Amino acid sequence: MTGAFVAWAQNAAESIQANPNRPTVTSTATLAPVGYLQFENGGLYAAGTPGMAAQLSLTQVTRLAVHPRLEFFSQWQPWARSSPGGDNEPGGVVLGLRTVALTGQGLHPTLSFGYLRTLYSGRTPSLDVGSAFQGALAMLNIGLQKTHIYSNFIVNEQKESGVRRAQWGQTLCFSRDFGRASIYGELWHFTQPLSRGNAAGNLWALTYSARPNLVFDGGFNRGLTASSTSWEAFTGVTYLLPQRLWQR
Repeated sequence: MTGAFVAWAQNAAESIQANPNRPTVTSTATLAPVGYLQFENGGLYAAGTPGMAAQLSLTQVTRLAVHPRLEFFSQWQPWARSSPGGDNEPGGVVLGLRTVALTGQGLHPTLSFGYLRTLYSGRTPSLDVGSAFQGALAMLNIGLQKTHIYSNFIVNEQKESGVRRAQWGQTLCFSRDFGRASIYGELWHFTQPLSRGNAAGNLWALTYSARPNLVFDGGFNRGLTASSTSWEAFTGVTYLLPQRLWQR
């Protein structure tokens, strides 16, 4: 009986699938599996940001869905090194939530909304998009067999020296599944209200699911405007803890 229970637990764990929001700028409208902690860890190298030659940084996002329509997440940058300067600086700490307003399948879209709030802004110099004091976003997913379309509409509040401005962003992402691998192509745009510019980029990435709860990713982004970061290269991993935090 004990052996049968262990085998069932292993099969149950293997059937749980991670739902990464990496590696694109676009966030997916669907949530992580309810009751399971999902960890998204990554590294980023950026070169050619206006006012900064290069930056190497680490990021970490933890997600927990407490209901099929409600997910909480934390996001922080534990380490970054920028040049010129060369100092090791901590980044910001952000808390947020996402809620599913409309559950769809296939050509019927899934629609979600999210809110985030910065608790600590950190000392790391920001890249082209900048940092937000708080923000809200609408997320849309449409799927057709192995092809998927994702889009985000974003509004952030940015502030500097007592000045507050609204930042607007839009993203459009396409993905195609090839067995365990998927390829992503994305266009994104954010206004730069504090400098009266626009940041935009073209991102390409590849993901590979080593196991249902373990996904590796990597890719690059090319800036499309003079005030955008010229090049970014990134890699990361998403891991879904196979143990549920509470009983069903």
